Amino acid sequence: MYTYFIKVYNCSQQIMNDLISIVIPVYNSEHILPKLIERLKASLPENPGFEVLLVNDGSSDNSWQVIEEIALQNSCVRGFNLMRNYGQHNALLCGIRNASGGIIVTMDDDLQHPPEEIHKLIEELHKGYDVVYGIPHQLVHSPWRNFFSVSTKAALAKFLGIKRIRHISAFRAFKTKIRNAFENYNSPNVIIDALLTWGTDNFGTVEVNEEPRREGRSNYSFFSLVKIALLILTGFSTIPLRFASVLGFFFTLFGIGVLVYVLIRSLAEGSIPGFPFLASIISIFSGVQLFSLGIFGEYLARIFDRSMNHPAYVIGEIASWEQK
Repeated sequence: MYTYFIKVYNCSQQIMNDLISIVIPVYNSEHILPKLIERLKASLPENPGFEVLLVNDGSSDNSWQVIEEIALQNSCVRGFNLMRNYGQHNALLCGIRNASGGIIVTMDDDLQHPPEEIHKLIEELHKGYDVVYGIPHQLVHSPWRNFFSVSTKAALAKFLGIKRIRHISAFRAFKTKIRNAFENYNSPNVIIDALLTWGTDNFGTVEVNEEPRREGRSNYSFFSLVKIALLILTGFSTIPLRFASVLGFFFTLFGIGVLVYVLIRSLAEGSIPGFPFLASIISIFSGVQLFSLGIFGEYLARIFDRSMNHPAYVIGEIASWEQK
């Protein structure tokens, strides 16, 4: 009897390890969701199987009603309705923590990440990587967005300590065990790519095709991208603090140099440079001090947010085939 139980448990555990969990944050995508699920079901294998977790991030349209209908009609789909709009990465964290499979794939809800390309991520992951990013073969955004996106992601990958890759992407696959590294993380400031570095440094990339947006427009403006970059730098990296320290050191040397120059000139010419020179030096030092204080303020703000113990998300409703 015990042998039978162990065999059943091991079989069940193996099925869960082979299962692929697709996590998709949803925001105002009521018209495209049915097509997305249709393409996912057509492109993913029935064996070992897959599940789709749709996380509604406070949509203002009928996305949640569509998710409920899809979940009731498809046993492989589960829906989570967040209490308000928390942000894409917060919604991803919700789906990641509720995933059942041994591999988790994250993708956008607008079909810019083709479901037919998921197999490339999985195949690359099986080569021994813990995390694989799908890098678009050809960018489909506007030129300014492409330039800023590529340069920002390359810089962030370096700041996050991801050594072997130059770019990060929302189209990613990783082994579920990586989430153990941030299972106790509870803060409103969530960056999935930063949290993944807590569990591994074994990253890889693979080229994928990216499709143009089918409808609507991106929710990421220039300022929102800058905000995310600032959050990563001050919320998950000490580089800005080190930069402020180095900047302070060099300007201290500069100040000493100015002092030596003034003393030499006063001894040689018997006069000290006038007010304009002194005012310019004061302006430079004041600017450096304000810049450094701004960096410290950003860090204090992150510490304050975490000390308030605000949740990363709150689930209001869950929809699944079992509720049918």
